[in-house]
Amino acid sequence: AGTDSWTQRLWAAQRGTKHARPAKRGGHIPSASRSCFPCLIARGPSRNKSSVASLQMAKQGNFALKPYLDAIRETLHAALCVSNFASQIVERHNKPEIEVGTSPELLLNSVVIHRSDYEHVMIETAVNSVRMSIKVKQLDEMDEILARKFSRFLMLRADNFIVLRRKPMPGYDISFLLTNFNVETMWKHKLIDFVVQFMEEIDSEISSMKIQVNERARTVGYQFLKEFTS
Repeated sequence: AGTDSWTQRLWAAQRGTKHARPAKRGGHIPSASRSCFPCLIARGPSRNKSSVASLQMAKQGNFALKPYLDAIRETLHAALCVSNFASQIVERHNKPEIEVGTSPELLLNSVVIHRSDYEHVMIETAVNSVRMSIKVKQLDEMDEILARKFSRFLMLRADNFIVLRRKPMPGYDISFLLTNFNVETMWKHKLIDFVVQFMEEIDSEISSMKIQVNERARTVGYQFLKEFTS
């Protein structure tokens, strides 16, 4: 799935806007396939039957990740109880307290959800913002290279994703920053669905890229060694 399809689904989650698309530098964003992130296609105050059915089908496709993703979904739902809160240090400033960190009394305890030693998520909550950091599964050196390149490719286009940080937290591969302004302008349940399905997609993307790299290496090795056997 391309970045355009992800960003289209995220913009569709905005409240009261049927075609909420921010301007993109360098031209128009092409229309995305509706097969990616079906839960964000439906626009309205609640999920309709088609979006619920699509979400259930996506869940049934990967039973191994279901308990892990369900725990993340419920934790995000509880953590996103954020509200508008001005800075206590600088007058007329309203910054994400989870990023600024100048008022420790406004920060809550962080939650780390582990699926394994190689795959976990950290959710940090403040009074007006939530920061979610994802550690993608990396079992070997090839996984590390692909995860680093792919996350860098996404973070260079963070403006299109709205909630994506340009730099991940130390020890993690990619981070999201969800503020009270995002919750006010987007449907909360669709925003959570976007993050959860993003985690599903990034795993499948890295796995497919690894298969393609191995197939290409096998073909190159065969063609190279064939010169010595012929």
